[in-house]
Amino acid sequence: MSDLSTARRPLDGLRVIEVGQLLAGPFAATILGYFGAEVIKIEPPEGGDPIRRWRALRNGSALWWASLARNKKCVTLDLRKDEGRALLRQLIDKADILVENFRPGTMEKWGLGPTDIKTTNPGLIYARISGYGQTGPYAPRPGFASVCEGFGGFRYVNGFPGQPSVRPNLSIGDTLAGIHAALGILLAYIGRSRDASGQGQVVDVAIFEAIYNLMESMVPEYDGLGLVREPSGSTLTGIVPSNIYPTADGKTIIIGANTNPMFARLCELMGNAGMAQDPRYVENVNRVEHQQELDGLIGAWTGSMPQAEVLEKLEAAGVAAGPIYSVADMFNDPQYHARGLFETVTIDGEPLKIPAIIPQLADTPGRTDWPGAALGEHNEDVLGNLLGLSPEKLGELRAAGVV
Repeated sequence: MSDLSTARRPLDGLRVIEVGQLLAGPFAATILGYFGAEVIKIEPPEGGDPIRRWRALRNGSALWWASLARNKKCVTLDLRKDEGRALLRQLIDKADILVENFRPGTMEKWGLGPTDIKTTNPGLIYARISGYGQTGPYAPRPGFASVCEGFGGFRYVNGFPGQPSVRPNLSIGDTLAGIHAALGILLAYIGRSRDASGQGQVVDVAIFEAIYNLMESMVPEYDGLGLVREPSGSTLTGIVPSNIYPTADGKTIIIGANTNPMFARLCELMGNAGMAQDPRYVENVNRVEHQQELDGLIGAWTGSMPQAEVLEKLEAAGVAAGPIYSVADMFNDPQYHARGLFETVTIDGEPLKIPAIIPQLADTPGRTDWPGAALGEHNEDVLGNLLGLSPEKLGELRAAGVV
């Protein structure tokens, strides 16, 4: 069995330049770096990426940074200065992929847009992430995940009927945009490898479109039948049973017994096998019409037992069910450990678990080589070794505030 710490990875040999900050662009680059790409992250000399100081801190640094900036070479360049932009241009010319998430027009203003770069690096895959995309009347607008989750349709359906929409306590728009960007980059890379010209292309990802991509059947249902999907609380419109149910010890569980065979097994487990043939429940369309009464029957049954007992019965019967986990529950569950979903790094001499990144590849798995680096930690490595700048030149750049 090969040593996973040295095993080949699918993106070995690719060089990525990451410019921008916060979450969407950096997360796309994190995925690429996890699977072997050399990621050079460009940050402003003063302060760096704000995520270095966001959320929970230990010894003055964000624990999130250890995860999001893993495997990245951190380099400082002041892109407001001509010399900083010139150095970035040199790095881009030596790269396979660029990931940027500035407001549209920023890179063009700096002379670093796709048309500019194509003259010296025609094979570059140029990935751009913004709130509303690079085109259209809203392209110039600032687009944070919170706003784009509303514009993309997610917030409308997320909540309870008659109440204000609810935001999950995560920036899912940014994360989804990062995943879509990584997918687009890899599709462009496959396309480049099959094209004899070796030409790169622009990958244009809008945060609101990453959300829109989750909207399932809503577009054809609205266009074909005029249906607008409304918020439905803890249920799933048009699919029954799929809800949360109480247990006797004050906890809740999720049951998703929405196929006919699974619903029949649930009915048998509840001591009423004939219910599966009841005209009110025999097909999903019938169950949808009688959802409230059916959920009441299921809830009465689950509420008669503690959570552990009812989950044990459901598992034995082959009914899809599970608890609602906090991160503390994840740490205590053997499935998370069996799947290798926690990786341990060392920060300031102290161990820290960070999440593994999926998907899991059997023969060329990803891995964390090092946690998020200090600001400018790789300046000498990248600017000195890759670009050939002398120690004296680097000293001049530091004195001028360029790095």
